[in-house]
Amino acid sequence: MVSAQLQARGAPAAALASAVKLANPDTVAIVAGQQAGLFGGPLFTLLKALTTVRLARRVSSEHNVTAVPVFWVHGEDHDLDEISSCGTLTSDLELRTVTVPHESTSDQPASEIQLPDSIADVISDLRELLPETEFTDDLFEQLASIYRPGVGMVEAFSRWMDALLGPHGLIVFDASDANAKPMVRTLLDRELEIPGQTSRLAATAGERLSALGYHAQVTLEPDAVALFYLGDGRQAIRLQTTDSKAGPMFDIGTDVLPSDRLRTQLSERPEAFSPNVLLRPVIQDAMFPTVATVAGPSELAYLAQLRDVYHHFDVPMPIIYPRASATLVDQATLKFLHRYTMDFEMLQPQDDGVLNRLLAALLPDAVERTLGATEQTVSEHLAAVAAEVSVVDPTLIGVVETTQSRIDRDLRHLRNKIVQAAKRIDETLRRQYYRARAQAFPNGDPQERAIGVIYFLNRYGPHLIELLMNELTLEVGQHDLLTL
Repeated sequence: MVSAQLQARGAPAAALASAVKLANPDTVAIVAGQQAGLFGGPLFTLLKALTTVRLARRVSSEHNVTAVPVFWVHGEDHDLDEISSCGTLTSDLELRTVTVPHESTSDQPASEIQLPDSIADVISDLRELLPETEFTDDLFEQLASIYRPGVGMVEAFSRWMDALLGPHGLIVFDASDANAKPMVRTLLDRELEIPGQTSRLAATAGERLSALGYHAQVTLEPDAVALFYLGDGRQAIRLQTTDSKAGPMFDIGTDVLPSDRLRTQLSERPEAFSPNVLLRPVIQDAMFPTVATVAGPSELAYLAQLRDVYHHFDVPMPIIYPRASATLVDQATLKFLHRYTMDFEMLQPQDDGVLNRLLAALLPDAVERTLGATEQTVSEHLAAVAAEVSVVDPTLIGVVETTQSRIDRDLRHLRNKIVQAAKRIDETLRRQYYRARAQAFPNGDPQERAIGVIYFLNRYGPHLIELLMNELTLEVGQHDLLTL
């Protein structure tokens, strides 16, 4: 089935070779998953896939075992607004977004969405936004050959990931493949046999985490079943009642079905059922010989609630490994940070507080010393005045305090005036600061979440993958600041 998918998409030989290895019962898998984001999605999608490839190589080398990387495409997710948009920086480092229009309902799975005729216009708009580089022509020719009218959004994403990382042996697996569901039908049936148990176990784990001071990522209704029905869109399955004679009854949209009828449908049409966020990791790791799952921050949080869920389905829970995290900036930004001894995270605030502090630090020491001395002298003299006038008329102390406040305000105003003058004098610092901030935290968001991988491919060319493969670290808890 895996090889059939890859062959149908024309995946590279290295990916097909990984699929052949996967057929060996001694092979293990390093698995990551993500939605089918437009044009490859945000940078973190690529970082997650690269982590998977790198980790598979490390496991193979250090443990003398054949490990292959697998990227599980969440083809049945329905967050269409998120996956149909792609963010990029313009030549002026402004964050802009291109979006593929769709007329789909909010509960329609991504696997049912085809690219419209306007996809060519979207690609053209994207090219207009991006700065022209020596890589632009080839990049957009390749992109247009994959993202074509009538091609499914999930298929296009899978083909694009094949092109980027298939040569490095990554198996891109479309989880919406109808041929995959019979393999895990018994697990799906168990969810209906003991309805709500998955949610209850996850909720109990969430309560334990909360009691320890952590955050429960997933909160569910007590009647939630960890399955969707793929009929008229993706519909939640809810436990309605449990009758001692008739057994459980389930709500699916406007329909109410008894357990035996719903389980019969599952037996006959397993492709019509889809796991939710709690059950999906279990299904994934039952389908593949997973020894490690590569996860982002949000996934780490909800996977922490699933240990008992895995046990409930008799599926071994793999090691959870955090994906690599990185920000790509140019040399000028690194020099700017080093010159002013700035911590990287100081670029995230979107006000000018950090910039003003930098500019204030550039003021001559004599100016700052004089202002400080003036403030202290005024305070001391007015305190002496207050002591003297209290003998004449105690009510005058309030007047002295008001005078103190006014002078303090005027001195602050004077200091701000001096800072503003420094801003005008040192426009270079201002430009450097804004430029560094726009690259690292566009609109205040981490770069890896806001900017699409397409921006970096256009900037660095096809060698981007190899460069990141070599430069990314796999150290847990580390964020890489890279210039390529």
